[in-house]
Amino acid sequence: MRNFKRKLVVLTVILVVFAGACTLEHADRAVVTDPVVTVEPGNPTPVTGVELKEEGRQKRASADSAARAPALMDRAMAFEALPASGLAQLRPPSEPVNRENYARFTDNPLQRVAENPFSTFSIDVDTGAYSNMRRMLNAGSRPVKDAIRTEELINYFAYDYPRPGRRDKPFSIHTEAGPSPWNPDTHLLHIGVQGYEVSREEMPASNLVFLVDVSGSMQSPDKLELLKSALRLLVRQLGADDRVSLVVYAGASGVVLEPTAGDRTATIIAALDGLTAGGSTNGGAGIRLAYTLAQQAYIKDGINRVILATDGDFNVGTVNFEMLKQLVEDRRGQGIGLTTLGFGTGNYNDHLMEQLADAGNGNYAYIDTLGEARKALVEEMSSTLMTIAKDVKIQVEFNPATVAEYRLIGYENRALAREDFSNDRVDAGEIGAGHSVTAIYEIALTGSAGQRLADSRYQTKQRAPGNTQELALVRVRYKQPDGESSRLIEQPVRRTELAGKLDATSGSYRFAAAVAGFGQILRGGRYTGDFGYDGVLDLARGARGDDPFGYRGEFLQLAGLASSL
Repeated sequence: MRNFKRKLVVLTVILVVFAGACTLEHADRAVVTDPVVTVEPGNPTPVTGVELKEEGRQKRASADSAARAPALMDRAMAFEALPASGLAQLRPPSEPVNRENYARFTDNPLQRVAENPFSTFSIDVDTGAYSNMRRMLNAGSRPVKDAIRTEELINYFAYDYPRPGRRDKPFSIHTEAGPSPWNPDTHLLHIGVQGYEVSREEMPASNLVFLVDVSGSMQSPDKLELLKSALRLLVRQLGADDRVSLVVYAGASGVVLEPTAGDRTATIIAALDGLTAGGSTNGGAGIRLAYTLAQQAYIKDGINRVILATDGDFNVGTVNFEMLKQLVEDRRGQGIGLTTLGFGTGNYNDHLMEQLADAGNGNYAYIDTLGEARKALVEEMSSTLMTIAKDVKIQVEFNPATVAEYRLIGYENRALAREDFSNDRVDAGEIGAGHSVTAIYEIALTGSAGQRLADSRYQTKQRAPGNTQELALVRVRYKQPDGESSRLIEQPVRRTELAGKLDATSGSYRFAAAVAGFGQILRGGRYTGDFGYDGVLDLARGARGDDPFGYRGEFLQLAGLASSL
């Protein structure tokens, strides 16, 4: 009986291999696409496709297959002799499919001040690119180029900027200039915008709607389970005047928790703990439902915000990117903001998460660890939830008498036209309580060896203004959180602020420059020359300064890790 079974197995394998060989034989000669045919039960299957036209071809195929029979028999016997583990070893390992989505962009180019003295952009307080970069490095892979938004790396860290003392002036402007660490012939201009801080006790009541993705793609420890742990941290910071709702979406969406007082911690956490993942992702329907619930529980003069927590893999319903953005923008006008929290790997949609947060007057964070969740939702809770100024735009006018060339490091997807600066109908970024924003320009002084762009052959040279005491004029426009008309702040950058040596600059200047250099290197190092990871490490170590949470120390570890990959 055992011999009969062995022979049956061998015969089966031979037939399978034989059929495969015949298929391959035909596939080598023609590629055929058969139409789809519906066959009623009991009826003979109709013949479709291309029939062989040459009888000789069939004969040759049969002869070739017969010639292969001994070899096939040997191969079948070898298969039979292998244990189950051996068969598994013969199968090629399946590679995980990476469907992560990042918006493509190119680095800001050099600009001649004589041709274009104005640089205009919207501020950006997002930090998602930094933690996403950290996730990739810790996984042992070089970050995707388009995942690196250098301004988000820079703005991940707090800097020692002066704090504004009055709420009617929501932020202060700090400027500093000094040598560039990657080019001895150029300089860097740092512009820091610091928002005023609000204590927990001063924060108004919050109406928060947690919009949680529970689709099948979230079934992973670094997705739904981490998401629930992150939101638990935020829930424990809320009080009786706050309201929390929970909406979930997969193939369909639904309300898990109606608006509930923030001090009913056990009830809210129990609702979170009960979430499980499964199904497709109808994100558009979930967003609509979340906004409806937020409107029902709206708190006048309070914080009204939807917190979207997902991997961004929308595959059902409203999946059109522009339609989703428009939906969020429309609800923004009703006083309801949107914050996005990204999770997971493999199918992560960074582009969608960043752009939805921008459209919703909110910020975007990527949560790769529970520590990052604590940073975004506990340590920076007021910054994440409470907006102190909206539609914040920066415009820098460079003085051609002192500056010949400039380029803005980062903010590529935040660029604005010159005329947009004074147009209050043009949306821009928001600053949360205690947030700081840093922008860094690399500049070449007029008449210096740092100039890299040739003079125009045909353009008439304009006489530079006689003011040689200023490098640039910084203009900032912003609106109050509930205002529709912008206010203007202007501050000149005087040449006396230009430090002669790198060591003479502040620790904030040098550490931010190290991070800026690191981001540029990860993006290919187009402008950084021979400045590499060792230069980043040396500069950052000397400027680490006070590091109570260890974020700067972690940066040193990441830079060292990147150098070894």
